[in-house]
Amino acid sequence: MSIELNNQHGEIEDFAKMLEETPEGSADIIGKVIKGSVISMDKESALIDVGLKSEGRVSLKEFATPGRDLTLKIGDRVEVYVEKMEDRDGLIVLSHEKARREASWQELERAHKTNQTVNGIIFGRVKGGFTVDLNGAVAFLPASQLDVRPIKDITPFMGKEQPFQILKMDRSRGNIVVSRRTLIEESRTEARSELLANIEEGKILEGVVKNITDYGAFVDLGGLDGLLHVTDMSWRRITHPSEVLHVGQTIKVQIIRYNRDTQRISLGIKQLESDPWQTVGSKFSVGMKLRGTVTNIADYGAFVELDSGIEGLVHVSEMSWTKKNVHPGKIISTSQEIEVMVLEIDPAKRRIALGIKQCMENPWSMVASDRPVGSEFEGEVRNITEFGLFIAVSDDLDGMVHMSDLSWTDSPEEAIRKYNKGDKIRVKVLEVDPEKERISLGVKQLSPDPYASGLAEIKKGDIVTCDITGITDQGLDVAINGTLPGFIRKAELSKERSEQRTDRFAIGEKVDAKVTNIDRTTRKLSLSIKGREIHEEKEAMATYGSADSGASLGDILGAAFDKVKENKQTAKTDNSEKE
Repeated sequence: MSIELNNQHGEIEDFAKMLEETPEGSADIIGKVIKGSVISMDKESALIDVGLKSEGRVSLKEFATPGRDLTLKIGDRVEVYVEKMEDRDGLIVLSHEKARREASWQELERAHKTNQTVNGIIFGRVKGGFTVDLNGAVAFLPASQLDVRPIKDITPFMGKEQPFQILKMDRSRGNIVVSRRTLIEESRTEARSELLANIEEGKILEGVVKNITDYGAFVDLGGLDGLLHVTDMSWRRITHPSEVLHVGQTIKVQIIRYNRDTQRISLGIKQLESDPWQTVGSKFSVGMKLRGTVTNIADYGAFVELDSGIEGLVHVSEMSWTKKNVHPGKIISTSQEIEVMVLEIDPAKRRIALGIKQCMENPWSMVASDRPVGSEFEGEVRNITEFGLFIAVSDDLDGMVHMSDLSWTDSPEEAIRKYNKGDKIRVKVLEVDPEKERISLGVKQLSPDPYASGLAEIKKGDIVTCDITGITDQGLDVAINGTLPGFIRKAELSKERSEQRTDRFAIGEKVDAKVTNIDRTTRKLSLSIKGREIHEEKEAMATYGSADSGASLGDILGAAFDKVKENKQTAKTDNSEKE
């Protein structure tokens, strides 16, 4: 029993001794920020001496802040937050992060009350915005409060210390909302007022490319935006502004137009350099050959850069002597260096007309000597169209045989059906026109015109004997002297309407008709039986009738017909005797 009392008395003395060794008021420091010294470090934590009976261990991660390297070393004095007097290992539970946060909150509250700016570092992205380290306190930066304009690439803003404005604080919830845009707008408002007071056309300013569109770029001049149109970026041709500019780029621009009413500013970069077109007349002349680079190809031609800021147009018609109706992209390509000739210069309209084919030998100029008019040659049928044949004259040139020049006897439609692509045929050169780049050829001209002699003997108004070769509803197809084609319309078959019928005639029958028209191009005659009857009637009246003879028309015509019959009979008898 005495032994137990002695033991209890010893434990009470030890506990009393421990209380005496505990610093006075140590219980009051829980939840407070105190200073301590780093006495040792390993890879993961630092041991901190805060002047109490035991030390505390703090993770090194708490000393690392966004955008800053860890510089902690043994002997450094640091602030820590006392969470508990001891843990399971007998160490005081300390936090450097909470100490920083506590100190930061106090500083931020003072800044918020006095409407002062605070410095922070954007270190993360969250839904709807970003996280900002305000020297230990974590704040929320809404995406709309990052800048005055939408930012696609946040990378340049990350890990960089910059000022912020506190919009809202709630310590009980630990919420802080900050804005970067507010500070920018304030700065822009001041800069805008100063810029508007001093702005004038011709002034050179420095700005930042804010946005790029198909037609130009918007440049932030410091509180005021100006439009830099694509045509004012360079004296040379630019297809898209992104070829020379990028968002965020700082550039020098000149104010070329300013509307004070709308406060719209037009900017230019090329105006900072001399206009190359002012010296065009001294650099280039008509007929000059030079080399240039193809910058753009269109349906109607290609643009060629001759010098910095100087472009000329090669029209599609000036690209090749032989390739017609071909897209320019099939003859040349973009970025290709080519030789051109200056055809025309108009500095006032800033135009230079160029030609490519003029730098090559014109094959058409050689045709007149190689294939003179009247010469004959054999060529391949390269193409067949509805109006004729295209015949190879050389490797690059084609001549044309019009369908009307294929045959003397067949119709053009019938004649062209006799030929196939790839056939070798003999042709005769009818015409050569190098200026119009045209060669006319013929096939029927290789032989004499079979109708030429027959047409020479016949004239309009003659009465001729025809052989009926065909009967249609429209009239009769006939042949004169067995070769010359002719046609008698239904209305010309008789003077009497009741006799104007094609069924009165038969193929092979001979009829007499009057020549009413000669078409020497188609080699066809228009004939009329009706015209012949009227002609014979007039002759009979003139020969056998008179005003005072008292004879009737029937008597007169009867006598005339008897006379004609008698003449025909006499002619037949004479022919029989000759035989």
